[in-house]
Amino acid sequence: MEDLDPTYIQAPEHRSDSNFIPNQPEEIPVIDLSRLDDPEDVQNVISEIGDACEKWGFFQVINHGVPSDARQRVEKTVKMFFDLPMEEKIKVKRDEVNPVGYHDGEHTKNVKDWKEVFDIYFKDPMVIPSSTDPEDEGLRLVYNKWPQSPSDFREACEVYAKHAEKLAFKLLELISLSLGLPKERFHDYFKEQMSFFRINRYPPCPRPDLALGVGHHKDADVISLLAQDEVGGLQVSRRSDGVWFPIRPVPNALVINIGNCMEIWTNDKYWSAEHRVVVNTTRERYSIPFFLLPSHDVEVKPLEEIVSPENPPRYKGYKWGKFYVSRNRSDFRKLEIENIQIDDFKVKT
Repeated sequence: MEDLDPTYIQAPEHRSDSNFIPNQPEEIPVIDLSRLDDPEDVQNVISEIGDACEKWGFFQVINHGVPSDARQRVEKTVKMFFDLPMEEKIKVKRDEVNPVGYHDGEHTKNVKDWKEVFDIYFKDPMVIPSSTDPEDEGLRLVYNKWPQSPSDFREACEVYAKHAEKLAFKLLELISLSLGLPKERFHDYFKEQMSFFRINRYPPCPRPDLALGVGHHKDADVISLLAQDEVGGLQVSRRSDGVWFPIRPVPNALVINIGNCMEIWTNDKYWSAEHRVVVNTTRERYSIPFFLLPSHDVEVKPLEEIVSPENPPRYKGYKWGKFYVSRNRSDFRKLEIENIQIDDFKVKT
């Protein structure tokens, strides 16, 4: 085995064999959304989604309405892009000022990930805060970067993203109903949504025992929708004990997980689970996550309907846009301190 650049090496307690028990019979739920067409089964689906959000923070959906041909077109097109020479890919390379486009140096928890990515904002241009300064109310526009080759890269991505966003809002409504709230309860938070989607490529790795495709982390968003290929590698930490479980690839399914925003809105009732991606020595892996994000001016805090004297707020509120800008800039380099986390907003008791 060849030597591995030290910037990729995970601490022993975070490597792929840490707290992982293979061949476990339990796995995250797979929920068939076609059951929503049966009026007598709708409430069962809503309850299953709520239970999954509470126990795992993860579930898979099938018959979800995202056309398989739209997904396959993206997968085919992005593979052509990632196969291009590096001098072509870096023509659309992202940076701290314009955090969209191609990138091959992302860090998670201050360790470099074994992957390449391409990021695309759902709204183009997207409005984000100018700085992390809480007193600075300035905004700026960020435009997507599109490669010249393949020629249909942009169209393929935009078509898929529209389908993914539609499903994200459908799931958002079902989650709202599972909480006993009106299905439109969250809609106003997304008037200037900052949603984006990403294409991940995980190349074969010479030392998968030392490196990870993505290190252990929680998503900062509201809901994530992930299309993963048949190779597998995604793992989730079970809420009850922290043991890592593989998420089995299911043909044409999408993996759904709850992000920090939803965890805070529900005052910790629903769970934003830690997850990671393991790599292998022989096969590359692709995945396509869509991240549903609120508007920059939304204050993320426990919902009034959820909190009570018996269930007081567990978090202070924070402005989503400022949080996003601060987190985003830490992805590009190793920091001397850990980047901002939702735990920084926990109410001390």
